[in-house]
Amino acid sequence: MIPIHPQPCAGRPDRLRWITPAGVLPFTGVPATVPAALATLLRDGTLAAVKVEATAIVTDLAAERSWSRDGSRIRSALHEALADPAGWTGTPGGDGDPDEPLRTAAAALIDGRAGELALSHGGLIELVDVHDGVVTVRMSGACHGCPAAGITLRHRLEDELRRRCPGVRQVVNRA
Repeated sequence: MIPIHPQPCAGRPDRLRWITPAGVLPFTGVPATVPAALATLLRDGTLAAVKVEATAIVTDLAAERSWSRDGSRIRSALHEALADPAGWTGTPGGDGDPDEPLRTAAAALIDGRAGELALSHGGLIELVDVHDGVVTVRMSGACHGCPAAGITLRHRLEDELRRRCPGVRQVVNRA
């Protein structure tokens, strides 16, 4: 069974990101088809939408639904669907951007653990660009010139990105 855990999305009580290991599905974006378990929840009005990210499956509840009532059914359907990778197909043409999975993972880390660590010390990490496996960030505030900024960049951001997206070539700080 593929491990998943839910992550709330700020400002979107109807949305959960179900964190998965990187590369569980071979595409990102809105799927053209999903396995029967998820398709049923989309048809019966439990879910309004499903989107695949590099390290998550994003689910939006339909109107008049609640996580407390429907969450366990959704989790079960996701486990069943992830056990059937052949049942998922990407939208023809996909997202068209091969860097999108890496961009999504970098943004999630900067919005999450890595960014929170920098903020707790008076600093800021900003995602500048992702191109050909190179992630460019700008570290500012207390991070600018701080000797520990390199540790944060390497051990909190780059190492975790490499776990999630093996195609990372480099993470660089553009001052």
